[in-house]
Amino acid sequence: MTVPTLKDKGVLVTGAGRGIGKRLALGFASAGARVGLLARSKAELDLAHLEIEHAGGVALRIRADVTDFDEMCAAADRMRATFGGVHVLVAAAAIQGPIGPLVDNPPKAWAETIHTNLVGVMYSCRAVLPQMIDRRSGKIIVLSGEGAASPRPNFSAYAAAKAALARMVETLAEEVRDHNVQVNCMAPGAAYTHMTDQILVAGERAGWKAQEEALELRVTGGIAPEKQLQLALFLASERSNHVSGKLIHVSDDWKRLETSNANPELYTLRRVQRV
Repeated sequence: MTVPTLKDKGVLVTGAGRGIGKRLALGFASAGARVGLLARSKAELDLAHLEIEHAGGVALRIRADVTDFDEMCAAADRMRATFGGVHVLVAAAAIQGPIGPLVDNPPKAWAETIHTNLVGVMYSCRAVLPQMIDRRSGKIIVLSGEGAASPRPNFSAYAAAKAALARMVETLAEEVRDHNVQVNCMAPGAAYTHMTDQILVAGERAGWKAQEEALELRVTGGIAPEKQLQLALFLASERSNHVSGKLIHVSDDWKRLETSNANPELYTLRRVQRV
């Protein structure tokens, strides 16, 4: 399978300063895209920008907060002025939120997690959609995570936001289908990031299963970045124009979706109906 390229396309990546967002930003730049690096930390943005430039790529630093709609609209305007617009949005910005049983979670921290992980993605989509609709072309890739398709005890705020994102993506995909804009959820799989360290620090509050998984991630690193990038590049390319409203895990047999005759119900969230 040939790797899709995005030569000179404008790709806006939120949460691009670290973790999976940064990995994808570097990967898109290596594929020829002109990448808008969006994050709150100037130091992290500077480092990601430097890495892309040293590798011969093109990037723009955008210091902004996804929970501020005006800042997200300004980011979309900067992408239009500098790179001709946002052809692809990768919504990767997220926080882990409070760890532990809901009964012990500070309500304010729980609500802030929903605001960042769900409302922040909505703001990001809302900021770029007008230009995508006007252009009649666009790709939105929302990073999902644990909790989107199954329960995640002791991480209720994070799980609730990720589950809501999956349904938001399905709904938005239907709204913009006739405008030739595709919207999908990508589950990047477990990977070693700063969130892994937060779980290890949380200790018993995270639960034994999460602790064991985090310890393993610290040793193995988790899903290879190349595997995550391969799926992201496919979803950002014209080869996935027939794919929208899906929740796809990097370990799924997603290459079946490259053929338009694949079952349309693959990778959708549906409640099992009683017979």
